[in-house]
Amino acid sequence: MSADPKVFLMGEEVGEYQGAYKISKGLLEKYGPERVLDTPITEAGFSGIGVGAAYYGLRPVVEFMTFNFSMQAIDHIINSAAKSNYMSAGQISVPIVFRGPNGAAAGVGAQHSQCYASWYASCPGLKVLSPYSSEDARGLLKAAIRDPDPVVFLENELLYGESFPVSAEVLDSSFCLPIGKAKIEREGKDVTITAFSKMVGYALKAADTLAKEGISAEVINLRSIRPLDRSTINASVRKTNRLVTVEEGFPQHGVGAEICTSVIEESFGYLDAPVERIAGADVPMPYAANLERMAVPQVEDIIRAAKRACHRSVPVAAAA
Repeated sequence: MSADPKVFLMGEEVGEYQGAYKISKGLLEKYGPERVLDTPITEAGFSGIGVGAAYYGLRPVVEFMTFNFSMQAIDHIINSAAKSNYMSAGQISVPIVFRGPNGAAAGVGAQHSQCYASWYASCPGLKVLSPYSSEDARGLLKAAIRDPDPVVFLENELLYGESFPVSAEVLDSSFCLPIGKAKIEREGKDVTITAFSKMVGYALKAADTLAKEGISAEVINLRSIRPLDRSTINASVRKTNRLVTVEEGFPQHGVGAEICTSVIEESFGYLDAPVERIAGADVPMPYAANLERMAVPQVEDIIRAAKRACHRSVPVAAAA
């Protein structure tokens, strides 16, 4: 915001309250009410205002208190923002960022727990990013704001409270990450594990346990859901010959399904075992804590899937 006066933030409680999760702490005091705008509880209204501002050359950052509420604004995100550049033959750019927490949190029920990565990633015209670490959040958000196209920026409520090591390079004011490029968080040779957002941390914990049992897992932090870094994923699978995808969202038509398809289309001959998909349960999120835990992937699920990929000689169904 200090580098570009055309950037402004708008959303519910982003100003006086400093954000529902204190993400915008201090911004109202620093930049004033013309650039940090508290809105009424009307996602359709303020998203439409944001898209209109982007049409005229401003760079709005629209915050949803949770991406579940973006459903109220999905017409503006898809029809007004994502399609305008194509429909105008490139005459209209829509440099807008829609950001906020996405996916499961804790004890907030079915209507506040859904992952929208695959929803928005299926739409041409949108870019969809999902950070895991502080490095991801800083570098990708800067890239999103600078991008000429609409970007859906999927954060995670539970990651807001986590701390990550940050290098001097990341703290530099010029630091920015490329959109569409995954990061290999941990190198390995026996199995590839892809994940994004909070699931990257789970995949890394699983890799630590697997290493103690002699399985070397390569963990890929996707960072960008659309465009998807297919080349990095396929290069890894061609090295390890096995794939496990991990996501919190529903299994059907998910991000993992797209990754599996890409690998089957481009690297099928390299696979030594069937691909494994770990995803949330195919049910609305339960409210009860014990059922909620069963509905989202756990570290143990990733470990079991990696072991199946590395050790079984025939599919489980065939063996049964």
